[in-house]
Amino acid sequence: MKVVVKIGGAALDDKNLRHNCARAIASLAQDHSVAVVHGGGVALTRTLEQLGKKSEFINGLRVTDTETRDVALMVLAGGVNKQLVAELASVGCPAVGMCGGDGLSFRARKKNGTAHDLGFVGEICSSDARWIDAVWNCGSVPVISSLALGVDGQYYNINADQMAAACAAACQASALIFLTDVPGVKDASGAVIRWLTLNEIPALVEQAVVCGGMLPKLEACREALRRGVGRVRILPALQADALPQFYRSKIDFGTEVMAA
Repeated sequence: MKVVVKIGGAALDDKNLRHNCARAIASLAQDHSVAVVHGGGVALTRTLEQLGKKSEFINGLRVTDTETRDVALMVLAGGVNKQLVAELASVGCPAVGMCGGDGLSFRARKKNGTAHDLGFVGEICSSDARWIDAVWNCGSVPVISSLALGVDGQYYNINADQMAAACAAACQASALIFLTDVPGVKDASGAVIRWLTLNEIPALVEQAVVCGGMLPKLEACREALRRGVGRVRILPALQADALPQFYRSKIDFGTEVMAA
């Protein structure tokens, strides 16, 4: 079975949490073909601040000018990616780091249709899973940073949730799992919604119950299900130990997003 796991936020920035996530992924990879897609927004924001540059977000997406894009390449495809590869290696799981531009695995176009120009923010327009398959065939886990090349030869910053959805669809994955900083999708009372259908999402957005970074995440869930991914689940990274039991036993936390 093919499984795509997306990691972001504190799961990347906190050493202990990152180690626990790596250990869970390594265990999952013993029985399944696992690909990891990661963000790194915390590290990127921190590096930009050190360079005296303020980050701006619109509907959960980072406004990415040329300088921000170049720093993103350095931080996401460089430091964060290689740190995660090293973490997996430390638990006995060989991994190969790459970004969407490597082997032209993922091609991007500029994200349009927004009220504001987001700069070098892109969306995936085509994908080729052959390099991911090649890594799997060598007994390793592909670790993919959320950057891709446009047809104009420019690198584009891709929202990591949407990158994960594109990866899961390209690989014809059975499951896409988001390891997040939050317990799951919450309703107006603050309670975690255990099962959420795509038809229920627009009302949550309209009522501003869902906002910020959860918007692109739920859009990624919708896209993955639309393109044939079997199951999509949002899980708290603090409980990553449950990841290997995803298909073996009932998990009583997080949010399962369903087509209907």
